[in-house]
Amino acid sequence: MERLQRGPDAEEWEAALAAALKRPLVLASASPRRRDLLQQAGLDFEVRVSNVEEDAEESDLVPAAVAARHARRKAMTVAAGVPGRVVLGADTVVVLGGSVLGKPGDADQAGGMLRALSGREHQVITAVALALGRDGTARALAEDHARTRVIFRELSEVEIEHYVASGEPMDKAGAYGIQGRGALLVREIHGCYFNVVGLPLSLMWEMLQSLSGEGFPETRGPGV
Repeated sequence: MERLQRGPDAEEWEAALAAALKRPLVLASASPRRRDLLQQAGLDFEVRVSNVEEDAEESDLVPAAVAARHARRKAMTVAAGVPGRVVLGADTVVVLGGSVLGKPGDADQAGGMLRALSGREHQVITAVALALGRDGTARALAEDHARTRVIFRELSEVEIEHYVASGEPMDKAGAYGIQGRGALLVREIHGCYFNVVGLPLSLMWEMLQSLSGEGFPETRGPGV
């Protein structure tokens, strides 16, 4: 885990961070899965959706670096508009044979991704970034990523067609959701399950602890 430098005015930013950690976390994502996971963990948070494009062409970067850049951009963009708040950005990529599988654009793409994943192992990488807003600017606080190996069983053409027809694959990287009907496609996983859903909770909490040094959070009401 890398805790990033805050620059020459570190004391002012440290004071701002101390105050921000007493306020609800801001989730820079429209993902209902990430929202549900934060609610499950009992964290107090708000949602502010970023306008960062996740699937921009970045062929010069390895998949983990692509996810890290997207997560950082999301966190920084939102943090600049919400002073005095700690902002969480995350990005998940599915990697098969060194190639990143994004969200399918249509049913044909979804079916193609599922055929490619059938009977094979792939990796799911989620990058997590924390940023702090102050005076219309933002500073990166920390970033890290989790990696999980996922193995699909052999899928028949009929079940691929039925799964695509359900609509579940259409807003998900790799064209499946392990927390839904997609669980039936997965034979085994090695690593963090929540990472595959979209947010590695333990890693995220360790990152927040590295900033605050606090213990287990009190359970509060559901987030916005």
